[in-house]
Amino acid sequence: MSRPPYDAPTAADIAAVSEQLSREARGVVGIAARTATGEPTVVATAPRLPDGSPFPTFYYLSHPDAVAAASRLEAVGVMNEFNELLAEDEDIRAQYARAHEQYIADRDSVGEVPQLAGISAGGMPTRVKCLHALIGHALAAGPGVNPIGDLALERCGWSPEAR
Repeated sequence: MSRPPYDAPTAADIAAVSEQLSREARGVVGIAARTATGEPTVVATAPRLPDGSPFPTFYYLSHPDAVAAASRLEAVGVMNEFNELLAEDEDIRAQYARAHEQYIADRDSVGEVPQLAGISAGGMPTRVKCLHALIGHALAAGPGVNPIGDLALERCGWSPEAR
């Protein structure tokens, strides 16, 4: 299994992510997306943290502006709208299921954790639970992979290109 494309984190990246999160960055194995100016936006995180805890969120949204934009969408209930779309649109459902499988494959390429078998993030493959995780996946994987993440990114009003 090949490793998903992401940059190996530098000491400066880890410092930047720690500052973004206002805590020490844990388990970062790569920078999966950056702003146009090079700031880390999404980190790839080991499926098992240094303390041994399983961690399912492989693509973790770290940029404070992106996190705030996702939070604003969640606050106004956009997840309900996206859940309705998922229930009504067979093509979106199928693409979302494929995104779920890709997410797991990406994480498993770093290390398999039995407690996480079949679990991805953000509610995939059957519901929309966390827009932060889905936007993180959309930014890391690129357009056309995670349809709900793409929609959330489009609706949130934040773009890595504008930074």
